[in-house]
Amino acid sequence: MPYSVVWFKRDLRVDDHTPLSVALKHGPVLCLYIIEPSLWCAPDVSAQHYQFILESLRELYLALRQRGAILHVVTGEAVEVFNKLHLLKPFHGIFSHEETGNWLSYQRDLAVKDWCKNNKVDWQESAQFGVVRRLKNRNLWKDNWDKHVSMTVLDSPTHIPSVELPWQEPKPRTPLELGMDPLDPPHRQKGGRTNGLAVLESFLSERSNQYRGGISSPLSAPTACSRISPYLSYGCLSLREIVQATASQLACLHPDDIRRSKGLNAFVSRLYWHCHFIQKMESEPELEFTNLHAGYNGLRENDWSEENYQVLTQAQTGWPLVDACVVMLRETGWLNFRMRAMLVSTAAYPLWLHWKEVGHWLARNFLDYEPGIHWSQIQMQSGTTGINIPRIYNPIKQARDHDPNGVFVRRWLPALKKVPDTWLFEPWRMPASLLAQHGLKAGQDIFQPRVELEEATRLAKKKLFALRAQPEIKAERAAIVEKHASRKPAIKPRAKNKPQPPTKQQAFEF
Repeated sequence: MPYSVVWFKRDLRVDDHTPLSVALKHGPVLCLYIIEPSLWCAPDVSAQHYQFILESLRELYLALRQRGAILHVVTGEAVEVFNKLHLLKPFHGIFSHEETGNWLSYQRDLAVKDWCKNNKVDWQESAQFGVVRRLKNRNLWKDNWDKHVSMTVLDSPTHIPSVELPWQEPKPRTPLELGMDPLDPPHRQKGGRTNGLAVLESFLSERSNQYRGGISSPLSAPTACSRISPYLSYGCLSLREIVQATASQLACLHPDDIRRSKGLNAFVSRLYWHCHFIQKMESEPELEFTNLHAGYNGLRENDWSEENYQVLTQAQTGWPLVDACVVMLRETGWLNFRMRAMLVSTAAYPLWLHWKEVGHWLARNFLDYEPGIHWSQIQMQSGTTGINIPRIYNPIKQARDHDPNGVFVRRWLPALKKVPDTWLFEPWRMPASLLAQHGLKAGQDIFQPRVELEEATRLAKKKLFALRAQPEIKAERAAIVEKHASRKPAIKPRAKNKPQPPTKQQAFEF
């Protein structure tokens, strides 16, 4: 009997799943998820991503079984799996969502495309986000985003005629067997659509009134931010259903609920920027390892300091807010955007670290790692895009502004509970006698920064802005703007409680 394969990737749901719906029009389907060893030993993934996906796959398995189908989880490289399956039980088509992943997944997709062509298998891909494959003109992009999020949300099928895998597959390998980084934060969010829907509902109905004004501070951000980002990254929820659920919530608001209305509109604007940044990597997959602006090649690459990298990643920079953020990330797999930007800025300027290794470290630590957003933002915060004004964060000022009483740093750095308020922002300056009085040890509880913050930042700025001022660097900027920069939408009358796209570039943040 002719059948097709529904290849699940970063779309772990049955609701609003276009490939599944289209495939069922062609007859029975074999539902497949492939654990690809070459992707799981890469430097940008860790066990937390794998475990989150396994949790999501278990729920997807149950959802498919309720509809008469079986989810087959197979370990192997994609081309090898498809080739083996086709030899044992030939299929006529593969249906999947488009994926804008890392370089390895991009090369994998090219190999699968070649395999399909050679074996006369039709591979149909559907858009997962408001991202356009083979985009020719950025001026057309916004209209496509609007069209994508406005399309009808597809109901999950009630019955799925299913095909069995023609071999017995062993249980999925462990993170150790796959050779991945073992990092799995004890307090990370758990995978699965049910958890994702609960998080979305609590945000739309309760927490969204904190969104504006609450997402910058590390104190309020854990509840003020939507926290849906991992469920969007791995497709437990679809972008379209999130945007439309937000619009429905806005339509139900009381006219006096201005704070929640502003929060929900701001949230939709971040969803817009979510796709804007992914589009950059869709159009230029090399962003993962190549400076967006080639004129910045060599800016930091030859000055690598392993010692600076180690103090950053081991939460020993000496700057309390930086180190507290690293510990929180290690424990939860999440930070709000401002603190993420501060970490990258600290790495890029006073510590003068090239963004690639820092980006891999953060990718492993961010549960919601989305390659297109991640590498675009890493380069933006490191000043190598050539089109963005550098954002250089002072970690001491950030602490004074967003954690003035030290509540956040004392939570994640318990030793600082013993530090008097007077010394909280620069505890390494405490006299030895005061350290002893409070039972603190230098190099164990309190760390001396490896660089003097103001001087190191000044030198970093001098190097960066000297490069930016060169005529040949300025000349290349126009081509980058044409290919990647956002386009200001036309000003239209604002409908009451209707989500509005932003009219200027905003930092991506959930």
